Amino acid sequence: MIIRPSAAIRQNYNEIAEMCRKTGEPIFLTKNGEGDLVVMDIETYNRREKMLKLREELLAVEEDRMHGSKGYTVSEVAAMMRQAIEETSDNGTGK
Repeated sequence: MIIRPSAAIRQNYNEIAEMCRKTGEPIFLTKNGEGDLVVMDIETYNRREKMLKLREELLAVEEDRMHGSKGYTVSEVAAMMRQAIEETSDNGTGK
């Protein structure tokens, strides 16, 4: 965990930005010795957002399953995927 005083962002923006990009980790900024802000590079932020969205989707699917929603077997999923690929490859013409 990287912790810096909030003044560091004003005084050493380029250094903080480079540290964010290099480590791929957020930097925690403090103000008067207390946690204040978290700074991270955009790539790390986007990766975390995608991961959170995926987790939300997986949790929703798991909740549905626990409440009796129908699941699919591996062979059923494979058949659906083959059908989607076929429809895409022949532009839905069925040829």
